[in-house]
Amino acid sequence: MKNKVGIVTAAGNGIGRASAIAFAKAGAKVVVSDISEESGYETVRLIQDEGGEAQFIKCNVAEEKDVKNLIDQTVKQFGRLDWAHNNAGIGAPTASLTEIDTDRWQRVIDVTLTGTFLCLKYEIPAMLESGGGAIVNTASTGGLVGTPGLTPYISAKHGVNGLTKSAALEFGKQNIRINSICPGMTKTAAVENWSQEAEEQAKAFESAIPMGRMGVPNEQANAAVWLCSEQSSFITGINLPVDGGETAE
Repeated sequence: MKNKVGIVTAAGNGIGRASAIAFAKAGAKVVVSDISEESGYETVRLIQDEGGEAQFIKCNVAEEKDVKNLIDQTVKQFGRLDWAHNNAGIGAPTASLTEIDTDRWQRVIDVTLTGTFLCLKYEIPAMLESGGGAIVNTASTGGLVGTPGLTPYISAKHGVNGLTKSAALEFGKQNIRINSICPGMTKTAAVENWSQEAEEQAKAFESAIPMGRMGVPNEQANAAVWLCSEQSSFITGINLPVDGGETAE
């Protein structure tokens, strides 16, 4: 990834932050994007402290003008776009389908699915100008199987996986590879908090994972870097589970 230019959305914490750091360690120039300036600049600092190159651009992926600006500014500053990790997404509280607030449903779709679509819409033309590139979208094991009570999240993540496949088929002959990672339960700050609040439930969930543990953000980040690197040069259109075997059963 040496000197290749790319973007990580929702890079202010969790998988996004781990991904931005991993790309930088692999030699890439990283545009850190997030809705939070404070956490975004903290990711930039962490990268720069390790000798990497990074800049922050604020972006709400649900707003088309923000996404267009993110891509435009990246190309303006670095002259090209080689890779992207479209990581932004949100969930919703557990609720029966018939009790889901319509505004909440729409918000999850707007950020998680439409936000990924908007990123692709503007990233792809920029990559075509550079002669090609590689994109990884963050989906979820929830984009491979159903889960009761999580209808907005599950629907959005299934959409991300379908979007990934369709886009890969459309642009494969133009030297753009598009894949998704499907994280299983991963120890982000939110999951750590949940594990402490619902300790018995968390232990039961963890014991059901074939590898006997939850993942960590770096494991998701490493998969994203690999899918954007030349080591995966003949891979496109896959929805890659990074889940300790959870969906293999």
